Amino acid sequence: MSTKSGGVAYTIGAYLLWGVLPLYFLALVPTGPWEVVAWRVLLSFVFCCILLTVMRGWPALIAIIRQPRLLGWTALAGVLIYVNWQTFLIGTLTGHVIETSLGYFINPIFTVLLGVFVLRERVRPLQWVAIGVAALAVVVIVIAYGTFPWIALTLTASFGVYGLVKKQIGAAVDATSGLTLESFWLIPIALVTLIIVGQTDGLTFGQISPLHTMLVAGAGIATAVPLLLFAAGTRRIDLSLVGMLQFITPVMQFVVGWALLREPMPLERWIGFTIVWIAIVVFVADLLINSRRTHTGSPVTAPVDLV
Repeated sequence: MSTKSGGVAYTIGAYLLWGVLPLYFLALVPTGPWEVVAWRVLLSFVFCCILLTVMRGWPALIAIIRQPRLLGWTALAGVLIYVNWQTFLIGTLTGHVIETSLGYFINPIFTVLLGVFVLRERVRPLQWVAIGVAALAVVVIVIAYGTFPWIALTLTASFGVYGLVKKQIGAAVDATSGLTLESFWLIPIALVTLIIVGQTDGLTFGQISPLHTMLVAGAGIATAVPLLLFAAGTRRIDLSLVGMLQFITPVMQFVVGWALLREPMPLERWIGFTIVWIAIVVFVADLLINSRRTHTGSPVTAPVDLV
């Protein structure tokens, strides 16, 4: 398999796994979102430690620990991914899978905005059109549908800024070491969460059935594997191709929420989502045009690269 073909396979694999994650986490009911995320953090850390041992990655991790600047960035990345995970689980386990898909539909366009206002990058005209159309979609959903899509926008913001932080870290931290440290910083939060849940609703891990216990225990692997596949894939293919492939996940999540879970989609919501999809068409068209110009040697503006 060529490097590019392998990169495409890894990346698609990551997006497919993320696309079906709502069904996996729904199988963990009656475990609530706070307990699920707590176990997800702890078990991800354990899984990453096993990976570091198997792959002999401890020296690389120790080298990172000796650099306070990198440690600070990984701590911030950990907080952001925790917010993303917690919001995603709340949305999934409270019947808002469609809204979680909206967040990931908008995320690439929000990433472009971060490039403009934080990294001072230039934006091409079609990208501005996509940003404007996406903003219109949010306004339509808020006004016509009558609810503020806080789950979608929190997912968009947290994952977008997470990508920005990973951009600052760069290649100095490999995928496994990065996820290990991000999970490590979240261990105190996870432990406090489990104590609070245990004192209030009661912990469900190990209390329902052997199958349920195995599924909860697998949350760490379900978290780490797509992240590692994504990291392996994005190192091998162009960012423009990553940008086009990333819509696999929200499309799958939308189909899961609408077709399988039968979440409501009144006319107002269809209108809002249709506007979002128009913005995505414009965004992907810009990626295709820019990629073609790049390969033909025509001058292009600098692409936005946050992840």
